[in-house]
Amino acid sequence: MSRPLALSCVCALICVSSSLLTACGGPKHARIDVPPPPAIASNEPANESPEDSDSQPASTPAARDEELHEASPSHGKSLFVETGLASWYGAPYNRRRSSNGAVYDMHAMTAAHRTLPLGSTVRVTNLKTGRSAVVEITDRGPFVSGRILDLSQAAAKKVDVWGAGVAMVRLEVLRTPVPLNHGGRWAVQIGAFEKEHNADKLRDHLSHRYQTAKVQCFGSPVGDWWVRVRVQDDDRKRAEEVAHSTHTSEGDIFLVRLD
Repeated sequence: MSRPLALSCVCALICVSSSLLTACGGPKHARIDVPPPPAIASNEPANESPEDSDSQPASTPAARDEELHEASPSHGKSLFVETGLASWYGAPYNRRRSSNGAVYDMHAMTAAHRTLPLGSTVRVTNLKTGRSAVVEITDRGPFVSGRILDLSQAAAKKVDVWGAGVAMVRLEVLRTPVPLNHGGRWAVQIGAFEKEHNADKLRDHLSHRYQTAKVQCFGSPVGDWWVRVRVQDDDRKRAEEVAHSTHTSEGDIFLVRLD
């Protein structure tokens, strides 16, 4: 082989190698598979739950598994439908623990509801624009009277709630990990209070009135204060009685499902 030809071959090999290295060294976008949220321990506090619905029978484990399959997002069957105002939440709640025990990510497709079982899959449709998205219920809220759902920032953008702040939506429950119409662990949440002293005062009053209940006072990331009443056995009927018989001049009273 002549010298010019040999040099030519070497140069060609160097060019091919360089192009391969460049291709391997380019930016990569990793796909992250988020695992399902962990179950809340029996002694772990939580937040709100939904109204009873007779639309989900689920009398046996086998029947419930079949219903959950039929109600998957791909099939589109609704177990429960609710219409009302939706809002959204991001910072300062981002990266803090949600009611399901996982860290809240405002960029994930999730939402907060007061009474639907944690882990439920729902489709949310903006009634004005028709935009919709499927989200998972991972948190509790919104704790504002007149609202039924708090969307993550990503979900709010998907259904045109982010810019408006609040929008009328239709919520369709597609799948739940447990039946909607019975069971669950329940509590009452009262607030928000601007001053910790006012929340403490109500907590002391309710502790003396309901001596078998566990009454807690806690602050939120935005600086307000809340009182939560966990009745004996986290029973829904007892929680409803507390909610109906409690009155406060500051804040609102919400029935909350803990699981």
